[in-house]
Amino acid sequence: MYKNGLSYVASITLMLLTHLSMLGIVLVRSALPSGRDFALLVLAVLGLDLAGIVAFACYRQMTYTLDIMLLGILNMSLIFQSCFGSIHLSVKHLFFCVAALVSCEAGFLLARNHEWIRRQKKYIYLLCILIMLSIVLFTNKDRKWILIGSFSIQPSEFLKPCFVLLCAASIMELHKKVKLLFFYVSKDTLCLCGITLLILALQWWCHDLGSLPTFAAVFGCALICRLCYPRAKIHKTAIAAMCVVGVLVMIVAWMKAPEYVQRRLHVDIWADRYGDGYQQCEALIGIARGGWLGLGPGNGSMYKIFAYESDIVFCSICEEWGLLYAGITVLIILIMLTTVLMNPPKSYYHATMTVGVTAVFLAQMALNIFGSCNLIPFTGVTLPFIAQGGSSMITCGFLVGMLKAGQSPLFHHAASRRKPSAERGRTA
Repeated sequence: MYKNGLSYVASITLMLLTHLSMLGIVLVRSALPSGRDFALLVLAVLGLDLAGIVAFACYRQMTYTLDIMLLGILNMSLIFQSCFGSIHLSVKHLFFCVAALVSCEAGFLLARNHEWIRRQKKYIYLLCILIMLSIVLFTNKDRKWILIGSFSIQPSEFLKPCFVLLCAASIMELHKKVKLLFFYVSKDTLCLCGITLLILALQWWCHDLGSLPTFAAVFGCALICRLCYPRAKIHKTAIAAMCVVGVLVMIVAWMKAPEYVQRRLHVDIWADRYGDGYQQCEALIGIARGGWLGLGPGNGSMYKIFAYESDIVFCSICEEWGLLYAGITVLIILIMLTTVLMNPPKSYYHATMTVGVTAVFLAQMALNIFGSCNLIPFTGVTLPFIAQGGSSMITCGFLVGMLKAGQSPLFHHAASRRKPSAERGRTA
């Protein structure tokens, strides 16, 4: 931790008090849960807390802020998911919470060494292509996931950390430019633009337009980082040309959007309450029914609506826990994203990676919350850490590990050269 911030013990204590207070609310405000179900939930939450605290003590790093906040928000989501409709332990969500914590450490170990990532860049490109091929071969426009027994995998989720790593790893290649027509560009930038166009075209083809803003946000942030890169020396004409192209692409995409997207853009949900607007109408009614303090855990009726635990989970939380608690949950996630400002990244690679990860989370949160509240067209994008979904939880954990890598980078310094023999002789 930091001298001007909370100590490690104080942070752990605050996390435990938060979870204990939520469990107390479940006990007091819920519809008399059975002793066995409530005991299982308490054991799962506190057991995961204690396991995390023990794991943190087993390894040393610069900061544990993100680890503690990730563990805190995951256990909060476990309590939420275990209370929709009735009090029960959501074993499936517990499993993916543990998977997210493990994925966080994997992301931290893999992303902190920028030199190693640069050497593996061609394999990351290959991995992106393989993921896109799996989307083409094993999914379709109606089903965006691959079913394996009782589990489902959404390949597009795993594209996000790969894409962020590519954007960050290619930032150091900007000073290696070649002349193309009237502009000097780097080969790596051309490759990145090519993979970006492929990803956007694939998302358009499979009707997963909800993910388009997320990838566009990452690419936009990477582009801004390139414009600000000291050695980039990008001409003002090139910057103006990129802005014009970006605006034209957005206009064409808006005008040529598929029919179902156009319908979502112009639908009056209250006029079609039992048709296309049914889900959003029920979501808004759930928010209004919950008010500021909610109906109490397990006392809501949103669990009867499709995707109550994923796409419209924000509204489900508002109904049972209240708009105040749902807002605090979102605020905690935002604070977790801003903790990277406490320990600024040590290289341009880590800075670009951190900005890209933050763009992913902010775009997904905005799409989910604003879509659920009918402020923008409904997209079906999940709320990070809170919504149920294995692919999303694992990816979010990996992305938090990348954030942690930006705070605790790893640099391999070249070994000191041996002294000349004559100098060694004089030294002797």
